[in-house]
Amino acid sequence: MSESSAEVVADVAAAAVAASAAGAAGGWRRATGIAGVAIGVVAAGAAAGVALERMTVGRGMRQKARLALDSAGPYGSLRGMPGKAFADDGTELYYEVDELDAEAAPAAIGPRRRRLFGRKSPAPVTVVFSHGYCLSQDSWHFQRAALRGVVRTVHWDQRSHGRSGRGVAQGRDDEPVTIEQLGRDLKAVIDAAAPEGPLVLVGHSMGGMTVMALADQYPELMRERVAGVAFVGTSSGRLGEVNYGLPVAGVNAVRRVLPGVLKALGQRAELVEKGRRATADLFAGIIKRYSFASRDVDPAVARFAERMIESTPIDVVAEYYPAFNDHDKTDALVHFAELPVLVLAGVQDLVTPSEHSEAIADLLPEAELVLVPDAGHLVILEHPEVVTDRLADLLTRTGAVPAGATVKGYGSTSTAQPG
Repeated sequence: MSESSAEVVADVAAAAVAASAAGAAGGWRRATGIAGVAIGVVAAGAAAGVALERMTVGRGMRQKARLALDSAGPYGSLRGMPGKAFADDGTELYYEVDELDAEAAPAAIGPRRRRLFGRKSPAPVTVVFSHGYCLSQDSWHFQRAALRGVVRTVHWDQRSHGRSGRGVAQGRDDEPVTIEQLGRDLKAVIDAAAPEGPLVLVGHSMGGMTVMALADQYPELMRERVAGVAFVGTSSGRLGEVNYGLPVAGVNAVRRVLPGVLKALGQRAELVEKGRRATADLFAGIIKRYSFASRDVDPAVARFAERMIESTPIDVVAEYYPAFNDHDKTDALVHFAELPVLVLAGVQDLVTPSEHSEAIADLLPEAELVLVPDAGHLVILEHPEVVTDRLADLLTRTGAVPAGATVKGYGSTSTAQPG
């Protein structure tokens, strides 16, 4: 880390402390702009700290550029057949299905799948995509575009994210979010959207943790129906030890105050959201720092990530945060030992460092481990061609698609629903 970056980190830690103190004293309007730093850190998927590039372009010009990217960017525009599932606490979970093209269906039913699932004409394999913290199902845009019509897919929004409803247990009963709850949510989506046939489960970041929680609670589902799994930029535990690219002093300072700051800010959500909008430039720098490692990321892709993260309300950010420190699903990995597994991560991921993916692969020695250089946490957007290529290979190995199937170009942005 550079000296200037370290100075910014120190400023962030100081800002978090100041925001906490100001909130405790009741000076919320004065604290809002300061607190925006701490909010942005977590909203970007990190627990603490940031290094910002110097901003040399006028604020008005940056705002116009964002509006232009919003109007022209096709990312996140893909839509499928909508559906709703209901979690065990009544939360409405939104999902979309992209069906297999009728012409592709016969070719996709190979002898391997007949052996695995014992049916003369088995239901098609369904690939279920689970997204990460502060994102939505649209974060899989490139992979979804590439696989449309080639294989049946389900994309869903985690509770309180995207088009899904606000978590009932959180809003009504003030219960904390747990990764275990997310595993049960995924089971509800599978029951509604893919009640029969083999499954391939794909999870990014928090989505990978959700898949682990599913396996931990429903081992029979894993044995009977799951044909393969992909973990992208995720962790099986020990996230409380991640330093997010910060020096020890900086991360320790922010860790001490951040839970209290977030809890307080979540109770002043409306006021904080105003401050958040006022600090849009700061958020853009934070998000880029913790999402991407490449210098040449398409500005439209970077803005797309920004929009998803910005759309996550601060109270949702706050209620999810403690779940990551509590997350430990190392023992659940045993349920994947006999399956084809892809473990993929960006080498420069500051949120769930690639060492966490290596730890998963160490416990699953038959898994394919792919470490992508010059990639950060949002490797699915930063290097979609690598993710899609390895995912297509996994689907071939599981029998989900025939070996001769053609996966479309990862940059396709057609908005038509599959026929």
